[in-house]
Amino acid sequence: MKLFDVYPINDIIITKAKGSRVWDNNDNEYMDLYGGHAVISIGHTHPHWVNRIETQLNKIAFYSNSIKIPIQEELASKLGEVSGKKNFDLFLCNSGAEANENALKLASFHTNRKKIIAFKKGFHGRTSLAVAATDNPSIVAPVNETNNIVFLPFNDSDSLSDYFKLHGIEIAAVIVEGIQGVGGINVASNEFLLTIRNLCDQYGAVYIADSVQCGYGRSGKFFSHDDAGVDADIYSMAKGMGNGFPIGGIIISPIFKAKHSMLGTTFGGNHLACAAALAVLEVIESESLMQNAEMIGKYLQDELKSISTLSGTRGRGLMIGFDVPESHKNLKKDLLFKYRIFTGEAKPNVIRLLPSLGLSLEDASLFISTLKQAIAEYQP
Repeated sequence: MKLFDVYPINDIIITKAKGSRVWDNNDNEYMDLYGGHAVISIGHTHPHWVNRIETQLNKIAFYSNSIKIPIQEELASKLGEVSGKKNFDLFLCNSGAEANENALKLASFHTNRKKIIAFKKGFHGRTSLAVAATDNPSIVAPVNETNNIVFLPFNDSDSLSDYFKLHGIEIAAVIVEGIQGVGGINVASNEFLLTIRNLCDQYGAVYIADSVQCGYGRSGKFFSHDDAGVDADIYSMAKGMGNGFPIGGIIISPIFKAKHSMLGTTFGGNHLACAAALAVLEVIESESLMQNAEMIGKYLQDELKSISTLSGTRGRGLMIGFDVPESHKNLKKDLLFKYRIFTGEAKPNVIRLLPSLGLSLEDASLFISTLKQAIAEYQP
């Protein structure tokens, strides 16, 4: 048997990781400014995270949601404190796609409606309704296609208002990333998010804040939507939630009433996943990582904007994107294979930075100087 060939894979084998560094099987050291798609929130193999998981593993790793699991309640309490959403409820699952599936399902249950508004360049997952709400036809199978999803222009309040005027009584939910990740680091304006909140209130629709990639402190706020000063009805979470241990979830406002069997999962909220997620929140809090993300992110953006070859630097905190000219289209590859720095990309020529929230000023400065060196090699 061989692996199903669905990933474009770099010919690198990582065998060790620590903080913002990883090492390959030849003991070559790399700086990691991508964190495996924004997953590594507190740094690779953070000692508190490792200890939390090891301690839990020596007690119990898993039992189903047919029993009381106190560590779930501990996680919910800590998440309420750190996020500022103490009056919300928590439902735990395993991934971002699953979080968005449950958010959309819950919105439809609540409103008894079917229509979902999503946005151009949005990405919400690869399963069923989540992929149907993702603006990428190449990953939507025929069975996923549905007339219940409509795509509107991102950051266009007038278009959104016009659609609500015509179809408001049909709309179950609006799902929106506070910062589009896969779409190229496109930041939702505060005015746009306020419009979503107001229209959902006016027409009885549900505001779903997809915070899978842009949440959990990455923007400098716990949820990037918080910059607009509004509360969503449901927030979906996953990537940075477990620092590499698979866990996802949604937090749900008090307007929703739970009933048995409404949502469910076998592995979601297991003991090990909750231990990992608790460790992440404890480190975010104890090491002031949201403040660090804001500070280091501002430094990186200021430095990137000073490099004339680059354009369109954007983002918040440590979720940053910038455009490179067509003549520099191999820059990401060069950074990885010549300079041993992991970054991300979005089509056509966007480089994405999604490092650990604990990225140091020293490492950020080293990246900028290395980036300038890599760019200089393109000059005639």
